Amino acid sequence: MQPPPDAVGGRIRRARDKRAASIAAAAEPHRLALQISDEDPAKMRAVLDVAANISRHYSGEGDEVEIVVVAFNGGLDMLLADRSPVKERVLGFAKSMPNVSFIACGNTLETLASKEGRQPPLLDGVTVVKTGVATLLELSEKNWTIVRP
Repeated sequence: MQPPPDAVGGRIRRARDKRAASIAAAAEPHRLALQISDEDPAKMRAVLDVAANISRHYSGEGDEVEIVVVAFNGGLDMLLADRSPVKERVLGFAKSMPNVSFIACGNTLETLASKEGRQPPLLDGVTVVKTGVATLLELSEKNWTIVRP
């Protein structure tokens, strides 16, 4: 006995829909957010190492990857022009890995400005958001993977 024609058509549609969904998922870039909240140069270097390694890994496989480094609290020093212990390396990412971007927490910047009596200068290319942790939360809600090396 053969199944009714609409049952066969329904299975074919579902199979096509699943295939289309898997193709769409494969076309989506990988998304990684790296948190740096410590004023520790070794941890800052670790964040940059992870960003570089993941970028090279997926590029080598022909896949796209978007990486964002979110800095707040003591980790903000990583993105400050007058004190970053990894300044040259961060600036180098703009040239060698344009898929990696850097975000500074506006709340932390305001706190530093209040303490120091001046606005701390950021490295070129850094984006400021109101709240770094909220940005991580929102990225997580959009299916980004959050890692704190």
